[in-house]
Amino acid sequence: MWTPFLPFAAPAVLALAALVAAIAPRQHPRVPALLAEAAAAIAFLAGLVTAWQLIQNGPSTSQLIGIAGIGLSARIDAVSVTMLLLVSFVGWIVVRYAATYLDGEPGQGRFTALLTATLAAVLLLVSAGNLVQLAAAWIATSLLLHKLLLFYPDRIAAQRAARKKFVAARAGDIALAGAAALLAYGFATTDIASILDLSRSSAGEPFVIAAAVLLAIAAIFKSAQFPMHGWLTEVMEAPTPVSALLHAGVINAGGFLLIRFADVMLAAPGVLAALALVGGFTALFGGVVMLTQPAVKTSLAWSTVAQMGFMIFQCGLALFPLALLHIVAHSLYKAHAFLASGSAVELIAANRRPGPVAVPSGMAIVKAFAIALAMYALIGAGFGFSEKSPQAVALGAILIFGVAYLIAQGLADAAPRELTLRTAIYSAAAAVGYFALQAAAVALTADALPATPGAGPLDWAMIVTALLTFGFVAIVQSAFPLWSGHPAAASLRVHLSNGLYANAIVDRILGNWSARKPA
Repeated sequence: MWTPFLPFAAPAVLALAALVAAIAPRQHPRVPALLAEAAAAIAFLAGLVTAWQLIQNGPSTSQLIGIAGIGLSARIDAVSVTMLLLVSFVGWIVVRYAATYLDGEPGQGRFTALLTATLAAVLLLVSAGNLVQLAAAWIATSLLLHKLLLFYPDRIAAQRAARKKFVAARAGDIALAGAAALLAYGFATTDIASILDLSRSSAGEPFVIAAAVLLAIAAIFKSAQFPMHGWLTEVMEAPTPVSALLHAGVINAGGFLLIRFADVMLAAPGVLAALALVGGFTALFGGVVMLTQPAVKTSLAWSTVAQMGFMIFQCGLALFPLALLHIVAHSLYKAHAFLASGSAVELIAANRRPGPVAVPSGMAIVKAFAIALAMYALIGAGFGFSEKSPQAVALGAILIFGVAYLIAQGLADAAPRELTLRTAIYSAAAAVGYFALQAAAVALTADALPATPGAGPLDWAMIVTALLTFGFVAIVQSAFPLWSGHPAAASLRVHLSNGLYANAIVDRILGNWSARKPA
C-alpha cells in the first residue's frame, strides 16, 4: 500500500537534490544543477502518476506518519493534484532555465539548493493532509523564499524587498497558525478532510468564523494584496528564475489556502465579502498601475498584483473552481513571461517600426462594449445561463470588459480591416473559452469543492459594485487615448507609475524598512 504516499515522492527527490547541491564541491556546480533538473522531472512524473491514481481510485487521504495528529499525510483530490502537477511542471522548467541562467555564478550551488528546497516545501504544502504539515510547509516556503530574494545580499533594493516580505510573511504565518489552532481545537482533529466535512454543519459557530477571518488574513498577506503588495514589485533585484518560481505556487499560496478551506470560508459570508472588496480593489489598482510601468519585469510584477487580486476576488464570490482555474492559467503564462522577458525586449527593439496609432472614437467605444456584451449574452445563452450562478455570470461580464477594449481598437478609423476581423474572432473565442473552461473546472472539482451558494443580498451588493467599478475602469482605459494629451493625464501617469505612493506610506508605517549600510 505505497500508493497513498506517492505524492511524497515529489518533494522527497527535490529535497535530496537540495541536500546534494548544498554539500557538493563548489568546483563542479553543474553536477548539482543536472541532478536538480532530474529531480524536478521525477517530481513531475510523480504528479502524473498521482493524477492517474486519483482517476482510478477517487479522493483519499494517506495514513498519518506521526503521532497525535502531528506528522506527514497526503491528501489526494482534484485540488491537490492540480496544484501538484502545476508546481512540479513549472518548477521543472524553472530549474532547467536556472541551470543555464546562473551558469558560472559563484553561488550557483547555493541557488540550486534553495530553489529545489523551496519547490519541495511548496509540494508538501499543496499535498498536505493535515493542519500541522500545511502550516509547517507554509512557513518553510516563506523562509526559503526570503533566502532567494537575498541571493545578491549586497543590493540595497533586494534587502528592502526581502525585509518587507519578511514582515508580511510573518503576519501571515501567525494568522495561519491561529486558524489551524482554532480548527484543530474546535473539531478535535488535524485531518483537513475531516475538518472540511465537519465545517459544513458548523456554520455560525464562533470558532469557525474566527478561523475564516484568520485564513483570510493569511491569504491577503501571502498573495500580496493591497496595501502589503509592495514587496512583490521590488523583487527585481533577485535572479529572473526567482520571479518565475513565485508563480509556481508561492504567490498563489494565499488563493490555494482559501480554496483548500472553501467549506470553512462559506461558513462566514461576511469574510467572503471582505475578500471580494480587498481582491477587487487590488485587481483594479494593480492593473491600472501596470499600464504605466516602463520596465518589462516591473510591469509583469504589477500584473501579478492585479491577477492575485482577481484570484482573491473570485474566492470572495465563492467561485472556488474558477479561482483554481485562474491559478493554473496565470501561473503558466506569467512564469513563461518572466523567463522570456529578455528575449521579448530584444525582439521588440529589433523590429519596432513607427506607424499610425489606431485611436477609437467615443462612438466606437460605445459600439465595442455593446458588441462585446451582446456576444457574451448570445454565447452564454447557448451554454445555459440558467445553470450558472449569478456570481459566475457577473465574473464573465467583467472578463468580457477586457475583450471590449480589444474590439474598440479594431473599430478605430485608422485600424486595418484585418485587425477588426481578428479582434472579433478573439472576442468570440474568449467568451466561448470562458464558459467552456468554467464548465470543465466545475466538473473536475465537483468532488473536492463546494458548489457556489445562491446569491444573497450581500452577494448581490458585491456583484453590482464589481460590475460598476470594473466597467467604469474598462471604459476609462478604452477612452484614454482621447484625453491622454491633457496635462492632467501626464500628472496622473506620474502618480500612477509610483503606485500612488502606497508602498512608500507602508514603508514609513513599518518603521522605514529600508536597508542601511553599516557604519
